[in-house]
Amino acid sequence: MKILLDTDLGNDIDDAITLSYLLKQPDCELLGITTVTPGAVDRAKLASAVCADLGRTVPIRPGAELPLAGEPLQEPPFSAAELLSRWPHETAFPSGAVPFLAEAILAHPGEVTLIAIGPLTNVGRLLRDHPETASQLKSLVLMGGRFFTGGETAEWNIRNDPAAAAIVFAAPIPHLRAVGLDVTRSVFLTEQDFRHRFGGLLLDFSGPWFARRDRVTFHDPLAAATLFEPLCGYQKGSITVEEDGTTKFTADPAGTHEVAQSVAVQAFFDHYFEIA
Repeated sequence: MKILLDTDLGNDIDDAITLSYLLKQPDCELLGITTVTPGAVDRAKLASAVCADLGRTVPIRPGAELPLAGEPLQEPPFSAAELLSRWPHETAFPSGAVPFLAEAILAHPGEVTLIAIGPLTNVGRLLRDHPETASQLKSLVLMGGRFFTGGETAEWNIRNDPAAAAIVFAAPIPHLRAVGLDVTRSVFLTEQDFRHRFGGLLLDFSGPWFARRDRVTFHDPLAAATLFEPLCGYQKGSITVEEDGTTKFTADPAGTHEVAQSVAVQAFFDHYFEIA
């Protein structure tokens, strides 16, 4: 499966876990990685370190640091300089994340799945500036939104750039799958369990996260893994987004949007650790 990954790797550890999973997944041909939100170059360096640790060379392009409208909510990557001092990585990257995505999609019409596990600024720019890519994608899979349970605020990835999310959900993509917070939040490991199961670079990269949290929730790895295993139940329909980033889902059997509504938690972990 030809995959492009758009990520805000460098804050929550689950982005790095996702990249590691995709690099180890034998059914994944990772065509490239783009980074998004403040500190995009440092995020690219961190992604490069994950690739280098696994002996892989993958094209990486730093992308947009600012949302389409308003100020960014995301802070730069936690402790990037300290982490990068311990792990080999590339230090310079070509620019042009959006043209890179467009070129890769158009070079393989109907074959590329774009996995978006951060705010949707790069993807929104892609679909705005290169609208022809929407119909040429095989699929867009994203971690984002909250669809079946309420909350005080909109989900983080969508809330960081609602204008970009609105473009994405309105685009004529043949298949769009959203794996939302109301499903992903049930897939987690405590710090103790994580330290028992993980080592090396991922354990090191998790340090700044555990300084702030006592668990790792596998939001992004779940979204990626649904491409390779039937881990979730889905409902078809259409997604719209409000100005504050709140997502609205309308069920429709003929809809082109597919929203996860349940997850087999143990099946996910069995699959993840079989690959990773």
